[in-house]
Amino acid sequence: MSQTVVITGANRGIGLALTALYAAQGKNVFALCRTSSAALSALKVNVVTDIDVATDAGIANMKQALANIAVDVLVCNAGILRDENLANLNLDTIRAQFEVNAVAPLRVVAALQSQLARGAKVAMITSRMGSIEDNTSGGRYGYRMSKAALNAASMSLSHDLAPKEVAVGIYHPGYVQTDMVNHGGDISATESATRIIGLIEQLDMSQSGVFRHSNGQVLPW
Repeated sequence: MSQTVVITGANRGIGLALTALYAAQGKNVFALCRTSSAALSALKVNVVTDIDVATDAGIANMKQALANIAVDVLVCNAGILRDENLANLNLDTIRAQFEVNAVAPLRVVAALQSQLARGAKVAMITSRMGSIEDNTSGGRYGYRMSKAALNAASMSLSHDLAPKEVAVGIYHPGYVQTDMVNHGGDISATESATRIIGLIEQLDMSQSGVFRHSNGQVLPW
């Protein structure tokens, strides 16, 4: 039986690339997003729209769409990037990033925890900008803080899901050419997604809770 893969934020960027690659492998993919895109709709996957993972309604819609589905791989990819600095401290965008980047992935995993098959894998798409040690330039308060919070939540999940032998991978995708960074990255979404899928395939309980670059490097907290 084909593995079931659930991906949030699947309509563009890394999420779309992950969806396409998993579909090409013959996986049973559920692609979750707020609204679909032409590229996503062209794929032979289960596209589930009206999924805003930062809202109660979005989580309820997800639960309904995935009712009674056993999940083998769950990829929490949906995220947003805004820009704040000390001279322009926009608290609204900081709070929004916490809701989408940190709280929403935790809500997704909590809502689907009973559907994670024994031995399932959870992949959290985070950022090295969430690393406190690696912060050498300051700024980006909301993004850095929210990704650090996501890393903390992911580590807790690695412990709480261990009794079910569910491993949690915490992955920085690289500097990827997506809309989020105006396509200014140094690797393509497909290359990043290929690396991430490789890491997920290698993921086991001995690596659960490890913060990695998509190139395999272990990153500092």
